Amino acid sequence: MRREELYLRDIVEAADDVARFLSGVSREEFFQNDLVRSAVLQKLMVIGEAAAHVGDDLRTKYLQVPWQRIVSFRNYAIHEYFGVNWEYAWIAAIQDTPLLREKVLTVLQAEFGA
Repeated sequence: MRREELYLRDIVEAADDVARFLSGVSREEFFQNDLVRSAVLQKLMVIGEAAAHVGDDLRTKYLQVPWQRIVSFRNYAIHEYFGVNWEYAWIAAIQDTPLLREKVLTVLQAEFGA
């Protein structure tokens, strides 16, 4: 079994990838570019999968991280793939992911000194 630290690092790395994929990309370009949308959605699903593997102790200790909401988005994206609301994905990528990255970095620092 992987250590929780590695799942937290997966979240940070995927968030960095989302930021890189969207660097210089406007909302309109996002909606028109299937390659970018698909890449961003895949990384959002990685974030959700990694969050699902974070144990209850850390989830309870760090309630400022919306663990269940992250996992729920992953489940939504997987099960509704052909019906994804791209506006919701855009907001998750642009607004939520950078904030999540910072919160997870705080957890990594506090728990693992990293």
